[in-house]
Amino acid sequence: MAAANVSPQPKGPHRELVAALQELHRAAGRLSFRKVSALIRSRDDRLSEASHESVRSAVNGIRVPRWETVHDIVMVLAGLCSPPRDKESETARFLPLWRAIREGEAGALKSFQELVNGGWGGEDGKWSPELVMGALVNPFNAIEIHPSLAVPHEPLVSEDDWVRMMVKQIEEQGAEHTLRVLLHVLKGDYVGADEGAPYGYRNPDREVMEAAAAFRYGCQEILRRLSREPNLLAASIRAMRADETMDRDDRARMLENESDLSLMREVMTVTPETWDEISEEAQHMVFGYLIKQISPVGPLRLIGTERFRIIWRIPEPPAE
Repeated sequence: MAAANVSPQPKGPHRELVAALQELHRAAGRLSFRKVSALIRSRDDRLSEASHESVRSAVNGIRVPRWETVHDIVMVLAGLCSPPRDKESETARFLPLWRAIREGEAGALKSFQELVNGGWGGEDGKWSPELVMGALVNPFNAIEIHPSLAVPHEPLVSEDDWVRMMVKQIEEQGAEHTLRVLLHVLKGDYVGADEGAPYGYRNPDREVMEAAAAFRYGCQEILRRLSREPNLLAASIRAMRADETMDRDDRARMLENESDLSLMREVMTVTPETWDEISEEAQHMVFGYLIKQISPVGPLRLIGTERFRIIWRIPEPPAE
């Protein structure tokens, strides 16, 4: 009766392990199996007492070796290659090959900690199983993740607690339901979306960020109008000066700025083409001349006209 575990013609994952061992054996000069065994036994860090028969059996695919045997063969042969190969990298390469024999495709993949320690692989330009998995599980490749979810924040729970909660959710609601809800959340429909930040996020700079967003959008609209209405700036300046509802402090700042001749030269000669060349102070002056008020009318997840409302000093003419 043939001995259990004998595989004279290795198949599947076992064949891949044997092919890798034979390539390494060849790169190391095809040392005799007795020599490889002797070198293993001379090492203080060996994991096995691999005999020459154990080495021959592993390299020729006669039977599935123990990991300790594979480890020691790889450690010896890697150092004998020309040029020498990194022993740790080689053993890390062989471990998934050996695991896949008993665990299938799941065994061929790196564990989470192995990913943390060794990365995704692919440095040789080839797609590793981890690279494929990483591309598939990344929601970025399936949807556009809403930008408001990327604001700086203090997490409500630890990563470990989050993983445990997700596992429990999958157990109770099923994997498909949980994953679809997760994608739905990442697209922007999350708790707290109407307020512009996920529930529990603390963002002390929100008002500053909101003001910056309003300024960027206002400038975008200013350039659009200036490109179509060459006399808009002069008309807006006249309208601002004639505005009796203008705040006294705002009017005082306007008069102070207008006393700066170099600043006014920037303002009065600005065009859409030179906008990025003028100072930020000049941009703010043009902004104040053209826009009487800009205010948010929608949550942060919206953009453009859905997010802000502009009251112009000179109303925009109707589209022809």
